[in-house]
Order: sequence, then C-alpha cells, then structure tokens
Amino acid sequence: MHGLNLLLGCCVVSVLLVGCVSSPRFTSTRAEKEEPNPGTWVEEGMASYYAEEFNGRKTSNGETYDMNQMTAAHRTLPFNAKVKVTNVLTGKYIIVRINDRGPFKDNRIIDLSLAAAKSIEVVGSGTAKVRLEIVDGGATSGEKRP
Repeated sequence: MHGLNLLLGCCVVSVLLVGCVSSPRFTSTRAEKEEPNPGTWVEEGMASYYAEEFNGRKTSNGETYDMNQMTAAHRTLPFNAKVKVTNVLTGKYIIVRINDRGPFKDNRIIDLSLAAAKSIEVVGSGTAKVRLEIVDGGATSGEKRP
C-alpha cells in the first residue's frame, strides 16, 4: 500500500510540474518571438524625451547619443528599426531610428531625442500621447550593430 501511495504522489507532482512548464507565465508567446513587421505593428502610449544630461554618452547599441539626431529609445524594438512617431493630439509625425533602450518609466513607450521631440511638439509638455508604426524593421537578432 505504501508503494501505491508513493506512485500516486509522484504522478500528482508530475502533472503539477507539467502544468507549470506550459503556463504562459514561464514561456514566451509566439507574438513575443516575432519581429515587428512594417505596416502591421502599431503601439500607442506616452512618449517622453531625453536631452542634455545624456548627450555624448553611449547608447545601448554602442553609439554616442546625439540629441540633435532623429533617434529614440524603445524597450523591445530592434536597433536600427525606423519608426514613425505621430503626436496623436497635433497629427505631427517624425521618423526616428531606434538606437537605445528605454524608457524606464512604466507609463512611457518611447524616449525621443531632443530634435525628434521638438519636431512633433513634445518638448513644451515633456510628454505626449503618440502612435508608433514600424517603417523599417531594422537589424535582426544576431546581426552585428554599430
């Protein structure tokens, strides 16, 4: 009888462990693994910008940050991806190249360079609701970046 209880206990534990492994919490979904496609990927949320404090420092892809270039930081988009950023309130838009990681505030989806922020009127308020659309997917994973 003791052997039967041990076998039954092992079966229950195995079933529970298998359930944990297949849980979305522990595995990536297909959408997370796919590269964003031009014309189909859209994200909306708040944009902010970064300027003088970071000017001249290294970005996440190894470039030197230049606040006068049309660049931006995004948490997940590939480096060198080109993104159309539209200020939802004004309709003004700019194309930026992703060369950094961020923003690091939960309620923001992109950090723009000073030049990009000025061109779509984000500087006055510091933040703006924007729509992001992929124009060019950028570097693929495994591709060397500058």
